[in-house]
Parts: sequence; structure tokens; C-alpha cells
Amino acid sequence: MVYLTRVEHFNAAHKLYNPNWTKERNDEIFGLCANENWHGHNFELYITIKGSPDPDTGFLMDVKKLSSIIIERVTDKLDHKNLNLDVDFLQGKICSTEVLAIAIWQQLTPHLPNNVHLHRVKLYETPRIFVEYFGE
Repeated sequence: MVYLTRVEHFNAAHKLYNPNWTKERNDEIFGLCANENWHGHNFELYITIKGSPDPDTGFLMDVKKLSSIIIERVTDKLDHKNLNLDVDFLQGKICSTEVLAIAIWQQLTPHLPNNVHLHRVKLYETPRIFVEYFGE
């Protein structure tokens, strides 16, 4: 089994809040991240795929093709967007980094070749905070 990781980057704004809670409860749980005027992050996205290299090319997957899928299906939809308002696949969800990682997984899996499997979505919200999702 070979693992291949592609790194992409996007900038996005969001706020954390539960619409079923009061402003006070949201502020208590989410603190500054519940700011009514939003806040932003410079996200680093690591997409790891796994499989066996093609005997004819030696590639698990053409990395340019992998990058194109990530850009088309994920980063173009997220970059310089408000995650709460502008992203169709996040509508009605709390836009935490955890939820975002799961949503990215769901956006990518249907578009990978049959011989390639998504292994991990690793998403850095800040240099010190990141989420890893393995599709479980």
C-alpha cells in the first residue's frame, strides 16, 4: 500500500454558533469564534490517498489530476468564502473544522478513480490546531 499526500491552501471566514441556542449560550461555548462579524483562517489542507502504483506509470495517481479534483471540488468552493453563507455543502451545519473535514471527505470520495481510496483529510485551522478525518 502506497500513501500519497497533496497539500492545498485556502482562506475562509466563518463563525461558530448553534442557531438553536441563545447568543449568550453561543458566546459561552464558542467564545470569540461566535463573533457576529465572523473571523478568518488560512487553512492548510492535506489530502492523503492510498492504493497500489500502476505498473505502467509507477504512479498511484497523477498528482496534477488529484490537485485538479481537490481544487474543483473543494478549494474553489471554499477559498475566500464565508463558510456559513457561501458554501452549499455546509448549509445547515455548524462550520467547525471537524465538520469541515468530514464535508471535504464527502466532496472528494465520489471523484477519485476506482483504484484509489481516500485515506485521510488533514485540515490545519491554525499552525497549532488541526483535525484529521479517516472516513469513519
